[in-house]
Amino acid sequence: MTQSTTGQGLSSGLTWLFAIAGGAAVGNLYWAQPLLVQMATDLGVAPATAGLLVTVTQIGYALGILLVVPLGDALRRDRLIPAVMASSVVGLLAAAFAPGFAMLALALGLVGFSSVAGQLIIPLAGDLATAAQRGRAVGTIVSGVLIGVLISRTASGLIASVWGWRAVYGVAVVITLTLLLLIARATPRLPIRAAVSYPQLIASVFTTTARIPAARWLLLIAGFTFGVFNLFWTAATFLLSSAPYGYSTAQIGLVSLVGIAGAVAAQRVGILEDRGHGTAAMGVFGLVAVVGLAITLVGPTSIWSVLVGALILNVGIQGAGVLTQTRLLSLSADARSRLNTALVTSNFLFGATFSALATWLWALGGWPAVASFGLAALGLGLLTWTATRARLNAVPS
Repeated sequence: MTQSTTGQGLSSGLTWLFAIAGGAAVGNLYWAQPLLVQMATDLGVAPATAGLLVTVTQIGYALGILLVVPLGDALRRDRLIPAVMASSVVGLLAAAFAPGFAMLALALGLVGFSSVAGQLIIPLAGDLATAAQRGRAVGTIVSGVLIGVLISRTASGLIASVWGWRAVYGVAVVITLTLLLLIARATPRLPIRAAVSYPQLIASVFTTTARIPAARWLLLIAGFTFGVFNLFWTAATFLLSSAPYGYSTAQIGLVSLVGIAGAVAAQRVGILEDRGHGTAAMGVFGLVAVVGLAITLVGPTSIWSVLVGALILNVGIQGAGVLTQTRLLSLSADARSRLNTALVTSNFLFGATFSALATWLWALGGWPAVASFGLAALGLGLLTWTATRARLNAVPS
């Protein structure tokens, strides 16, 4: 269906540019989260109504994953990615100058829809990288995405506290436009891809996954680990805001910064895939996640237990996540964008389901119920890995 561009090689400078651009793109999804009260006051709506802005942004992102990311396998990504980033600039500008709630919601829907540039960059890196550097490249870019999410939440509150919420989107416009120009200039010119109809391309997201058994198992493993990540951080808000902690929103946000450890781990673990140890390491990081969550189960009333457990859990989950994603992108050089679409969509569904379960489990039995369910889910992921390890390991990188 397409012409492969695998093996050209990816310089460290371009890898880091992709990492920063991916982090900025996905970070655009999260600017609004700390701003909802300020937005509600400024626009004259209830805080609960302002909360819909986050929902609209996430819906836009989900639609972009399904409808835009597969185009990376049919169009030249060196042109597609700047075009998508240009759409982000338009959405961010519209948000900065939105006169009312309805216009802001539309603008943020466009921001969410176009924030998928980060998910187009990862398959592009997989195309450009040689087999010996693909894991390291993907790990670095995923690390940039994770750090972008953390920084955007923190920076958003700081900027808005001084200049107001509209300035946040003004800053985002400058960042996105600068990265757009750099990406457009630095990305190698790619070959024209074979023509394929858009409906056929979207349908092939599902048929491609169906015809590659290893892809289905990797999606299941990734889904369990990503689901537990969402389960943990959703329930952690309940845990840290209740006795004996009683933490404020700002304090809870500071606790979440232990996620940086997971981002740093993600940057390095891709090397294990490059050296042929990716499948084995996938299981090891799954066990690391089990240990981290178990620590929080034993000592949920000790902040040190929660912090250490969260740190170890994040390292395990992010490490396993990078390895599953790198392995998935190695399954087909001509379908990397579609495989990445399947991964992000699957993770989105697992994450949403587990987040909802976190609320129910907390009401049912507090932290012991949440952590026990999480351990069971991680156990299912490890059982899947154990049962399919030979098949996964047989897939050429």
